[in-house]
Amino acid sequence: MQASSVEISKVNKFYGPFHALKDVDLSIPPGKVTCLIGPSGSGKSTLLRCINFLEEYDSGEVRIDGKLMGYDAPGRKMSGKKLRQMRRGVGMVFQQFNLWPHMTALQNVAEGLIRVRGLPKSEAEARATDALRKVGLADKTGNHPARLSGGQQQRVAIARAIAMEPQLMLFDEPTSALDPELVGEVLNVMKTLASEGMTMVVVTHEMGFAAHVADQVAFMEKGELVAVDSPQGIFHAPKDERIWNFLRTYRERNAF
Repeated sequence: MQASSVEISKVNKFYGPFHALKDVDLSIPPGKVTCLIGPSGSGKSTLLRCINFLEEYDSGEVRIDGKLMGYDAPGRKMSGKKLRQMRRGVGMVFQQFNLWPHMTALQNVAEGLIRVRGLPKSEAEARATDALRKVGLADKTGNHPARLSGGQQQRVAIARAIAMEPQLMLFDEPTSALDPELVGEVLNVMKTLASEGMTMVVVTHEMGFAAHVADQVAFMEKGELVAVDSPQGIFHAPKDERIWNFLRTYRERNAF
């Protein structure tokens, strides 16, 4: 599997006067899992969306495999066609599943392959079937979303993303909309992707996943990247009091 690298350099993002990202620097190595953690509103999801240029960052650079994302030069946005080409190597899974309710699981996964990649229907459906099998839903290809659990719907969303054969996967709190008993099935799929060498950036409140699956953990607060370290360093020997405070509060609420 080809895996992408990401270099984020001095990225700033403003929403009017609100400074959402403050000079963020982060290196995301290929084939590794990076988890973004921190309090709600700390800028984690904003940073993730800047990687894919779903949010336009105001200054700094985001480079994927050395190529500047979103801009041809500082202040000059790239064309829509060029942006779409760059995004072809990036898959993204959101909190909400965003499945088409009138389509089966198979059709939901195949649709992008037909419309975006231009594959013949038979080839798209074969690839979609493989992707659904990979996420443990080989027996649900003919089910519409209404006949799937939340965990199954999220796994369809993951299958839809990996069917496009990305080199980078972005996950924005993919389990936050799920009932607790369904979280594990989605995390297990993500663990499988990680073991296969997919570059993954995951915004998560699942500290157990971050502690056991991530290669590096980045802690954010109030738009700042406070620390980047190994899971051991973040969870057991953090050097910043803000991390201690966050983890203490998290443990009190979740018995982590």
